[in-house]
Amino acid sequence: MSDKHTLLRGISLAAFCLGSGITAHAQVAEPAETVEPAAPIDAEGDPIMRAETVVVQGYIGYRDRTDDTVQTLTYGQDYFQRFEPLTAGDALKRVPSVTFLSDVIESDGARLRGLDPGYTQILINGEKVPGSNADRSFFMDRIPAELIDRVEIVRGATARRSGDAVAGTLNIVLRDGYELDGGYIRAGALRFDDGEVKPSFGGVYGGAFGPGRILLGANVQGRYNPKLKSSLRYGDSPENDPDYRTSEFDNREDQTDTRDGTDYSFNSNYQFDRDGTRMELDGFFVYTDRTEDERSFEYDIPAGVSGPLPDGNLLTDNANVANIEQTNYSVKGKFAQKWSAGETKFKLAFASFDEQVREFEEELDFDVDYDDGEVPVIEGESVRADITDEEFSAELAHEFEFSDTLKFEAGIFFQTKQRDTDISAAEDELDLDTLTGYDQFSETPTQFGLVYADFEAEDGGLSSIEEDRIDIFAVLNGEVGNLDWEAGLRYETTDVSINDRTVDADLQNQSNDYATLLPSAHIKYDATSLDRFTASVARTVRRPNFNFVSPVLLTGEYGDSDLLGNPQLDPENAWGLDVGYERRIGKTGVFGVNVFYRDVKDLIEVVNTGAPSDDYCDEFEDDEGFTCDQALAGDPAALAVYDPNSFVLTPENVGDGQVYGIEFDLSTSLVAFGMENTGVFANLSLLDSKIDDFIGERRFNSQSEYVYNFGFIQELPVYAAAFGVTYRKQGDAYERINSEEVTTSYGADLEIFVEKSIGDSFTIRAVGSNLLNASKDEVFNKFDNEIDQMDRDFDEYELETEEAGPVFQIMARYAF
Repeated sequence: MSDKHTLLRGISLAAFCLGSGITAHAQVAEPAETVEPAAPIDAEGDPIMRAETVVVQGYIGYRDRTDDTVQTLTYGQDYFQRFEPLTAGDALKRVPSVTFLSDVIESDGARLRGLDPGYTQILINGEKVPGSNADRSFFMDRIPAELIDRVEIVRGATARRSGDAVAGTLNIVLRDGYELDGGYIRAGALRFDDGEVKPSFGGVYGGAFGPGRILLGANVQGRYNPKLKSSLRYGDSPENDPDYRTSEFDNREDQTDTRDGTDYSFNSNYQFDRDGTRMELDGFFVYTDRTEDERSFEYDIPAGVSGPLPDGNLLTDNANVANIEQTNYSVKGKFAQKWSAGETKFKLAFASFDEQVREFEEELDFDVDYDDGEVPVIEGESVRADITDEEFSAELAHEFEFSDTLKFEAGIFFQTKQRDTDISAAEDELDLDTLTGYDQFSETPTQFGLVYADFEAEDGGLSSIEEDRIDIFAVLNGEVGNLDWEAGLRYETTDVSINDRTVDADLQNQSNDYATLLPSAHIKYDATSLDRFTASVARTVRRPNFNFVSPVLLTGEYGDSDLLGNPQLDPENAWGLDVGYERRIGKTGVFGVNVFYRDVKDLIEVVNTGAPSDDYCDEFEDDEGFTCDQALAGDPAALAVYDPNSFVLTPENVGDGQVYGIEFDLSTSLVAFGMENTGVFANLSLLDSKIDDFIGERRFNSQSEYVYNFGFIQELPVYAAAFGVTYRKQGDAYERINSEEVTTSYGADLEIFVEKSIGDSFTIRAVGSNLLNASKDEVFNKFDNEIDQMDRDFDEYELETEEAGPVFQIMARYAF
């Protein structure tokens, strides 16, 4: 049993003894009706937390030290709650090795060990969840933080779970019926930098229901993010000019970008555990209604604002609005029965993610030749995107207990995944004879009434992908003195069917299948009651992005070069090693250090097929009078002038890569220094990697060099109050793909909370976040094609800065 549970049990027992009139010196008889009932307990005999304890904590939450053989870091809600995170992504900003490349004050695609979100396995209650992202990742800002009971970082892969965990696993565990007794309500508001105020309401209840226990929770959360962006762009630079920043100035873009929406969420859980029978039914539902409104102005000077050309300096006026509706839900049932031959476990799960986007972009272009009689023109495009991703899974497993120290479990897992994409677009344009007096600050391009009709599917935009998996696994667990060990095998088979209705009939239906054997082994050794060593080795996989396996040709996807999908892609695979050390500090504190290494094989990289791009072939025919087909067929006259500089690219399994680093984390009180009401927490991750691409050696794309955060919480028991501070910073991230290179830098993030408890059931809390006005700064090196990129012949150099102001919130919680 954990120290936390032991402490809570002691508190509950003391409360019961006091209620019964029991003291250390004497027992005083009391009328029976005044005796308070004992606190309810869970299936392991531990007390269930009362709602008052959640609302009026009176203690500081620390990182939990688990007894799992597989190295797992656990952070309970009490670790996050006082900083009032809005989403699971916000909560993850305080745990080791998690970075983001989101917009400022947003936390969506979690990057464990700094790697692309597709390398991280995201689970909710131990089950995979689908999302709309092509890299199979799930945006963490879809899960409201109010639903969370705890976050688990599983550093090594176990055969009991899917092997899609090259970087590791983030398991978001929602509250269940055995986590809370009683209920509470939460209400408050958030105020943003531009004066906008958004409400926040929620409630949770847990209690006995029939022979088991039930938990119900609901939350309505206003979401808002007003950002300001500014870009400076520079044009062509001389070939091999190292000082390309001094190239000719091209344009400046000023942009407002406002995300405005509301999340509605609900979760429920029912559990029954008695006489060797366990049953659990749970589900969650999240609906998001969101609008993203961008307004951009391009000017022909680095600073200053005036009206449209030809007399002013306004080049273009752009309005881009996207209306987004997302529905995400999951239902799951689990049943387990102990009998003479061991324990049999069975579970069924269904998860669905549905996204509807209605977006239009209209741009008013003033950069025309007025002397030649040209007039401003407005061009617009409307896009309708519907993406549905559904997963159904079933698992049957049986565990044999050979002795108290040796257990064996084997099982079979089945999953079918269906992903349907329907993306279509329509365009319209209009020549404007006169725009006398047009004011870009009081008028918009949307007022000219462009009409969108005859929507047509975009290339690759009308497709279905089905994946059927059957996995078998076996795990052996044992104990030898202070050593716990686990050895496992998982064999995963996958059949993929792809139907793309935007390509020629003979290419529409494609299929692929692959199978992977995934061994794993873990040890946990308690050298002393305070010191623990862990080690794990495991093989994992990363399945291909959906947009890479569709057999469609996307023209101009990489500068002037095209991208041709590859349905025969196999997953990447990696051998991983984690070696860690933990030391207990006092009753609640933990210090940990972990070294990790991943050797990644069959990396999926975009490579050059050697075939000329559509753009080059069009220019070749216009300029030379020959077709690319003639040159490729060996026509001497065509070959004499044939010299392609842009090509058809395709993703393939090529090359290897290595990922490595070291992670430190600390979470402890300062009781050793006489500060029993002060808790500190800190973590630092130093991240690195190596891969060879078409230019040379680089890190894995967009892996930050480091990430750290630290902070403290100070209890003020005399005043029934507390306050705390947390500070976070992540290092630069570099990405290099064909025709573009991006370096991303973030400013630091500072958050502060102050809370006051009133009585045993009410707490009010004020929180300030993004107090340093953190910015996201990006440097773009853009090239026409791969050859220019290798020669460092720049097409465009861009500096972009995005900034958002502080967010203040006040929240009140009342327990009942």
